[in-house]
Amino acid sequence: MSSKDQNGSRRDFLKVMGLAGVGGMLAASGGLALAATEPPAPASGAMPQRTLGKTGVKVSSLALGTMWDTPTNQIVLKQALKLGVTYWDTAESYEGGRSEEGIGQFFKKNPQARGQVFLVTKSYDSTRTAQIFDQHLNQSLKRMNTSYIDMWFVHSLTSIDEFNKPHIKAWAEKAKAEGKIKHFGFSTHKNMEDILLAAAKLDWVDAVMMTYNYRIMHNQKMKDAVKACHEAGIGLTAMKTMGGGPVKFDGEGDPALAERFLKQGYSAEQAKLKAVWSDERIASICSQMPNLAILSANAAAAMDKTSLAAEDLRWLKQYAEATRCDYCAGCAGICEEALGQAAPVGELMRAMMYYRSYGDLGRARDLFAQLPTAGLASLSAHDLARAERRCPQGLAIARLLQEAQEHLA
Repeated sequence: MSSKDQNGSRRDFLKVMGLAGVGGMLAASGGLALAATEPPAPASGAMPQRTLGKTGVKVSSLALGTMWDTPTNQIVLKQALKLGVTYWDTAESYEGGRSEEGIGQFFKKNPQARGQVFLVTKSYDSTRTAQIFDQHLNQSLKRMNTSYIDMWFVHSLTSIDEFNKPHIKAWAEKAKAEGKIKHFGFSTHKNMEDILLAAAKLDWVDAVMMTYNYRIMHNQKMKDAVKACHEAGIGLTAMKTMGGGPVKFDGEGDPALAERFLKQGYSAEQAKLKAVWSDERIASICSQMPNLAILSANAAAAMDKTSLAAEDLRWLKQYAEATRCDYCAGCAGICEEALGQAAPVGELMRAMMYYRSYGDLGRARDLFAQLPTAGLASLSAHDLARAERRCPQGLAIARLLQEAQEHLA
């Protein structure tokens, strides 16, 4: 097929999805934005599925992230199912439990839907005891009106030592034997490469959800980590795929990048998703999709069968390199060690991401309030300069920490 035919086919497909005129904007939640207010017509294509590692389960290549108020937005759950987005991700802590409760309401009203959904939930607690796991799991089962969880994750690891413990392995085996969970693993936003490389050596990890995007997928250590997990049969789900926010016409790097993709029939944000899907070892992308516009745009990107050209991937890689000092790549163990562990830099940068890139001040402040920030006052200019010198991304750590205190405290 010629490039002209491919472009015409892509435009026709996007029109079917109700996406003509998609811009490169981001909604406040960090996804794609559309002008359309009505649900799109059914697409002529089908939602692709990929195998989630050694679980053998086929999951939709796009996963519905539900870190939002699902009880008041049930239509998104209904439309996700209609579009074939059947991998649903939540956590016991999302929206104070309301995310799980809304999913439970949906299953109660639509009991046949439970068998169609690959349901994932997560548990976060710093103690990570079997007692806490039992409490969270039983609570999740009750909230979501289900007798089992398809994938249960220990949430937000910062080190494999938090996970690789005999009692955690034993708990997972027990929960599986009881039929309460089918598969088990963890999620991580920080020090992902080290954690993934270590996880590949554990034969009891079924799947992992990790930060993975066009900015970090070219890093050699990340490449090695993904390869090791794939060869070990660990299923991989990518999150935080926008890489910190929108491509801007007036930003640093290549200002023509957003325009380049729009001329091809999709936004720069859709291109970012496609960049991750170009790695077939990634089973699914988990994207927070709290409204029909974002869901429709992301589903269109998933069902559009046109792959990014090598030149497109090169442009994204160049943009990532030119703007690397604007993005925390999750290797916070390096700078935190330089600061004597006096500041949770990685989590502070995550909070600032919600504020600066997604415009979600409320969520940013909620995250900030949960962090141990007492040590910030003790940091000297010398300490901060040392941390900045060690940062592979060249982040202005001192300035960013000051901004976090000013805007989020």
